[in-house]
Amino acid sequence: MSAATTAGRRLVRAGALAGALAVWQVLTAYDVNLWLRFEQFPTVGEVASAFADRVGTAAYWRDLGHSLRRIVTGFLLAAVLGVAAGTAIARSRWAADLLGPLVEVVRPVPAIALVPVAILLLPTNEQGIVFITCAAAFFPVLVSARHAVRALNPVWEEAVLTLGGGRARVLWSVVLPGALPGVFGGLSVGIGVAWICVISAEMISGEYGVGYRTWQDYTVVDYPGVFVGMATIGALGLLTSTAVEAVGRRVTSWLPRPAARGPAPRPAAPPASSPRPGAVTGTPAAAATAPEKEPVP
Repeated sequence: MSAATTAGRRLVRAGALAGALAVWQVLTAYDVNLWLRFEQFPTVGEVASAFADRVGTAAYWRDLGHSLRRIVTGFLLAAVLGVAAGTAIARSRWAADLLGPLVEVVRPVPAIALVPVAILLLPTNEQGIVFITCAAAFFPVLVSARHAVRALNPVWEEAVLTLGGGRARVLWSVVLPGALPGVFGGLSVGIGVAWICVISAEMISGEYGVGYRTWQDYTVVDYPGVFVGMATIGALGLLTSTAVEAVGRRVTSWLPRPAARGPAPRPAAPPASSPRPGAVTGTPAAAATAPEKEPVP
């Protein structure tokens, strides 16, 4: 992809964001109240002013640090456990029989519904929030790893076994590398779900964190502060998901990448000596369609 194309795409993305902010500013500055009510919404300028005030305080960065520590700890635990469990279920009949039913029963339960379980089971709120974050990311990673391992071509495993490799060699040389693209797809989904649940858990039972601070701003009717928290959550989610995708591209750099799309090639022109349609040629098909000559007496 050329530098001009990359710069153009970045310009379009920046323009889309600027356009959304401009619409927000117009709707809130003029207190538009049609079906949606914008008269109580803070303007873009009010949110920007509140954000500038918050960034200069130690409490903002302390909340940021708590949320990042919780998300990183829970997500790493979910990545390790999810890949291990998904691979085991896909490769072992015993693991599928023992873990499969449990996974399918617990997976539909929203992670945020596990807050009472975390409060009863774990000694501190901090551990409970990490537990909920891990549970939120665990199932997307497990399901993606399970499907990625099952989709592998068995020819690769048979080739390793034919060359004398054992099950451990198959696992480390074939299964895990071959499943990496699918696993990182699940990790990208998992990091987004983990942010949703860690913020919700902080709102319910946290003492510090971006979610806790956002809920406190709502309770004291500080709406610009609420939008500062929302913007912070969105920025953190974008940074972490971008980091996961960057690591995925680095780890799977050995995979072939799709070529850049260019203009479709023109069909080749027929050669100048090609006969016109319906002309008689020396081929059997043409001879079959040519008129028969009268035999010479």
